Amino acid sequence: MRLTVTRIALLAGACLSFTAPAHADTLKEALTKAYHDNPRLEAARATLRATDENVVIERSEALPSASATASYTEYLYDSSDAPGQGRQLGSQLSLSMPVYSGGATRNAIRAAETRVGAGRAELRGTESALFTQVVAAYMDVIRNEALVGLTQNNVDVLAVNLEATSDRFEIGDLTRTDVAQSESRLALARGDLRTAQANLITARESYIALVGDAPDDLQPPPPLPGLPDSVEGAVEVALASNPDLIAARERAAAAGYDIRVAGASRLPQVSVFVGGDYANALGSVPDELAAVRDNTSSGATAGVRATIPLFQGGRPAAFERQAQARASAALEEVVAAERDVIADVRSAFSSWRAANAIIASTQSAVDAAELSLEGVRAENSVGNRTILDILDAQQELLSAQVQLVTARRNAYVAGFNLLAAMGRAEARDLGLGDEGPLYDPVVNYDRVRGIVWDWARDPDPEVQSSRTVDIPAQDAEIPAQQLVGPR
Repeated sequence: MRLTVTRIALLAGACLSFTAPAHADTLKEALTKAYHDNPRLEAARATLRATDENVVIERSEALPSASATASYTEYLYDSSDAPGQGRQLGSQLSLSMPVYSGGATRNAIRAAETRVGAGRAELRGTESALFTQVVAAYMDVIRNEALVGLTQNNVDVLAVNLEATSDRFEIGDLTRTDVAQSESRLALARGDLRTAQANLITARESYIALVGDAPDDLQPPPPLPGLPDSVEGAVEVALASNPDLIAARERAAAAGYDIRVAGASRLPQVSVFVGGDYANALGSVPDELAAVRDNTSSGATAGVRATIPLFQGGRPAAFERQAQARASAALEEVVAAERDVIADVRSAFSSWRAANAIIASTQSAVDAAELSLEGVRAENSVGNRTILDILDAQQELLSAQVQLVTARRNAYVAGFNLLAAMGRAEARDLGLGDEGPLYDPVVNYDRVRGIVWDWARDPDPEVQSSRTVDIPAQDAEIPAQQLVGPR
């Protein structure tokens, strides 16, 4: 009924140390799939592309505008006795160029450009948050596979133990109480196995939702790069690189430009214009007027137009105060984001260090529980220990193994959370560029920022991410190397 030390060690370290099969998935592959196929990340990229267009929209206010109009008129009734034309075809062409707008257009463009920077930082934050979820889901699958293996092995061990206890009861070596105790522990272990299997299915389905593909014999994850030596160093890096904090700072800077835009509505606006018109009576001018009025006429105009606001009912002041209040809120959001970043970094650093310490202590507990179980079984063979003592020792070993598996999962996830809070858990940091080109938001910005043609149009959007409805529902089967039988 005993497990060898080698087999116990395999189960206790299953979430990080089992041998990978030939067609297993790696963490890097999972992150790459999510990077190229996650719908929320695709939506965030599309949102940034929409933000890019604000620069084009604001810049259009500083460019010339041209318009043309055409009309056809039938004169149906004239109360005077004087003859008049019966119809007219007219057209007008006008061109206007803004010269001065009090700085509103210039500052609006700056605000839009700054918000593009904020949008890029937000996209980085979305990417980092997605990777954090993928890593947690990846490790949850590995952990729950290991726990199913441990609980399945425990059921097998207790089943063999019940069989042996029943045999000894038949020959009068043990009592009915010993058999009942063995039966009770086996029933509880089977319930634990069902719970572990359900948790494994949940973890696999969560993985599919994030990655877009079913997990396939997940390999142990690689060591995390760039983990800090001190919490102070981690905070220093985060204050300079955390994308959420950078986005808050950019939004605050953009709000400062908004104040200037609002204040500019008090100032004059100057523009230059040229225009032309053409009219054709289509031969409807009476003969008696032909000497003084032609059937056609044309003209051209040019000038400068200045609009000077004198009184607007307090509207400019209200807009400016509103912009100032929003800028004040944005500045406070920067401090709030900074506080959150500091708290997240310190918390993740503490969790990471604590999980590593728990691994060391729990490994000692597993080793001690192995020796304890071996000793209790040996003492039971000579009558110094009861069946209940064996069952208790078996449960203690299982508990220690479960804690070890969980601690290893928690340490890795906490370490990745720390990197994410520091702004060091993005595609470029994780080497995903080796698997294919990375999304570059600057490409779209450079593409659209110079477009001035009104009829320029992109193709209608289509869904980029794959659906998961055709992926079969997950089960609780685990890789064969994690199944360890009783001995």
